[in-house]
Amino acid sequence: MPSYVLFTIASLIWGSTFWAITLQLGEVPPAVSVVYRFALASGTLFAWCLLRGDRLRLPWRVQRWTLLQGFFTFGLSYVCTYNAEQFVVSALVAVLFALMVFWTPICARLAFGTPIAHRTWGAGVAAIAGVSLLFWHSIESALHDISQGGQGHFILGLVLGIGASIASSAGSIVVGKVREQSNNLMLTTGWSMFWGTCMVAIWCLATGQEFIIPRAPSYVLGLLHLSIFGSVVAFICYFTLINRIGSNKAVYIGVITPVISVLLSIKLEHYRPGPVEWLGMAVCLGSVAWALRAPAAKPVLHSETEVQLNNPIETP
Repeated sequence: MPSYVLFTIASLIWGSTFWAITLQLGEVPPAVSVVYRFALASGTLFAWCLLRGDRLRLPWRVQRWTLLQGFFTFGLSYVCTYNAEQFVVSALVAVLFALMVFWTPICARLAFGTPIAHRTWGAGVAAIAGVSLLFWHSIESALHDISQGGQGHFILGLVLGIGASIASSAGSIVVGKVREQSNNLMLTTGWSMFWGTCMVAIWCLATGQEFIIPRAPSYVLGLLHLSIFGSVVAFICYFTLINRIGSNKAVYIGVITPVISVLLSIKLEHYRPGPVEWLGMAVCLGSVAWALRAPAAKPVLHSETEVQLNNPIETP
């Protein structure tokens, strides 16, 4: 399948998943919903692999990386995302994920020493300014609430949303290591989801969160959409793109996804951004696009993973 088709599919699906997550909130604890989502998604991938005749067993040298990917991508990131959407409208959480364009090269820098272009740093400063404008009124209201003895949950949601985007960027970097050890993308993704599910389930049990069986039809429909399309189809498209064009280019999806999410929030969540919020979104997403158009740096490579991240080879 051509890369542009994979890009389009992932963008459209993920543009809708931020709103679909709101259907999971309320009746079931957020972390438990994460367990349900990725248990179903990983089971679907394992079943798919068995139908293809694949062996499910992976050696430890592969499993250690799928476990790490599961922790960042399907554990920490989604627990933070689901909790963030309790306090922040889904469209704004989606905009925060656009910052992956900057977190990803920073993670690559920390992990592999890959240089970051000056233009990327400049665009990052502009993006932070845009996010500040976007959240200015809400942060001001939250701080006033705290001064009056309130809890300022919006700020907690903002911090959780930023943490989720950083965790996702770290997971994107680990994908390269997984790819070094195995070419079976569906199987390794299934294992990563499985490990993430197990870790979040242990967290739920340790913190006494109840595994409630959902009854609302909207929850079940949302769960199916998030598990099959949002977790299986979109992630397979995204990870395939990472292997083809590198993580720094694949995160271009982060520019398209927030636009779709904002439109859905306006229609379905009655979100009404004012002029300052629109300006903030425009500055943030514009800076992201600017950063991604920057000329690629010439990195000093130390591993096969760095080759995949910075000099990807197109495959049929």
